[in-house]
Amino acid sequence: MSAAGPHRVGENGFSYVEVLVATVFLAVGLAPALEALRDGVAGSEIHATLMTDHYHLTAKMEEVLAQPFAALEAAAAAAGSPTVPTSYSDAVGAASRRLVYVAGYDGDDADGDGDPFTGADDGLLWVRVEIENTTFAVASLTSR
Repeated sequence: MSAAGPHRVGENGFSYVEVLVATVFLAVGLAPALEALRDGVAGSEIHATLMTDHYHLTAKMEEVLAQPFAALEAAAAAAGSPTVPTSYSDAVGAASRRLVYVAGYDGDDADGDGDPFTGADDGLLWVRVEIENTTFAVASLTSR
């Protein structure tokens, strides 16, 4: 007996239906995979922006904290309020302008009012650096 006909027993390979089903599975799974990849790429761009802003802020903070304490006290006195930017701020119109605030700080709350900016302790200053019109900011205390 001879095996005649289009389908021989033990023949290797894929049939047209198997290839078609595999192609459909790949097509159905490809759309969500590409969507996840798009979100990942967008997330990496956001992360890069956040890291740039972070380094921009910390560089300014280090620059300000490197100033003599007397100069920081003078800047705080000139500003007169913790909500008024000091002369250490970047120039108006600068890209990602950094605003620097310096004020006396009441670390022990000796006056009992709960406001850290009234009754400031001698030799203790609060320094805040923020990027204008954003929520990105860093703050620190420095002492004599």
